Amino acid sequence: MLLRRKIYIIVFVISVLGLFIVQYQYLRIGLNLAKVQFDKNILASSNHIKKELATENELTFLLGKSITKDGSYFSLSIDSVQDASSHFLNDFLIDRLAAQGITSDFTYQLVSRDSAYYLYSPKRFEKDDTLLNYPLELEGYLPKLIGEKLFLELQFKDMNTFFLYQLNGLTIPSLVFMLAIIFVVVWVLKSFYWQRKIITTTNEFINNLTHELKTPVFSIGLATKLLEEQGVVEQKPVLKLVRAQVDRLKSHIDKVLDLAKLEERKQVYTMVSIDFFSNLKQVCDEFEAIALLENVQFKYNLEVGSYVLRAESSHLENAVNNILDNAKKYSKDSEIYLKAFIKNKKLFIRIEDNGEGISVKEQRYIFQKYYRVFDENLHKVKGYGLGLSYVKNVIKNHGGKITLQSELGKGTIVVIELPVAHDATR
Repeated sequence: MLLRRKIYIIVFVISVLGLFIVQYQYLRIGLNLAKVQFDKNILASSNHIKKELATENELTFLLGKSITKDGSYFSLSIDSVQDASSHFLNDFLIDRLAAQGITSDFTYQLVSRDSAYYLYSPKRFEKDDTLLNYPLELEGYLPKLIGEKLFLELQFKDMNTFFLYQLNGLTIPSLVFMLAIIFVVVWVLKSFYWQRKIITTTNEFINNLTHELKTPVFSIGLATKLLEEQGVVEQKPVLKLVRAQVDRLKSHIDKVLDLAKLEERKQVYTMVSIDFFSNLKQVCDEFEAIALLENVQFKYNLEVGSYVLRAESSHLENAVNNILDNAKKYSKDSEIYLKAFIKNKKLFIRIEDNGEGISVKEQRYIFQKYYRVFDENLHKVKGYGLGLSYVKNVIKNHGGKITLQSELGKGTIVVIELPVAHDATR
């Protein structure tokens, strides 16, 4: 159990780390795609900017006066002209960049080929390695005006933060879902181990209790046997009843112990090759004798042949007995029919009764531990809902399966399928 728990935790941790790695790789791919798209948008914006700054218009006329420091046309000082030019060009660039979906902060500067600076943006970044430069060589009116090449350099800062912001619609939901998955898995594992601990503690308590009960049950059985041998005739029926109830109690105790072992996955089967035909006939003969005493109509038909199985005979006999006993307990005027036959290398044991039947809703839970079919009179039939759970475990561990068909008021059919060890002779 401890090893399995460690394996679960290791698989969970590896899975979570894998999710984060995959998310990181997707993020890198997204950032690269965003960078490619950004460069594409810059190129498109640059073409529009260069085209509009190539002709003489109000903006380029103002920029030209600022670059050449010609203040004769204005009543303002040249510093004021340059300041106004800087703001007008900044607004122009913001508008043209936004038209292509670029809204991140930027600065610009107009500079000549020999690195002479003519104009700066109102906002400036400190120089560091994170700045991205996009130089645009201007053509037309402004370069001709100063007689040399003129460049408009656009600078963008901390583009990864900008790209991450653009990808928030993907990254944030992904992180939220991953955290939700981690929370749910941790909660489920915690609940599972908590419930497992409760089940283990309960099983240990039941095991201890049933083991303690076996001693007094054995003593009562021994005392009853002695009394039967030495008692008077009038006491015989009472002693027989006591002995029958003691045997029944012993059977219940053994069943509880076997169920606990099955749940703990302990080996409780010693599989050997047997011909189950004689075992099944003995079960039917014994049940026929009991049915006769209790005024129950029971018939059986065992197809003649060998029912060779790899099985633990005692558990398999108990499973069949349990189904027969249920058919007897839950029928008013009991009519029970058992049929066994070999088909397609499988042994089929079909048990049919004319009892009260089981609703479709309850058929889904009938083989669960502690589950009992609801009845208005809860004390009509005694039991703890362990029998069919035990039967299912036995059949499953024999490599077979059990199916149930039932209809309220008409009865129930239970079919057991078991693989034969080899072709049975008929």
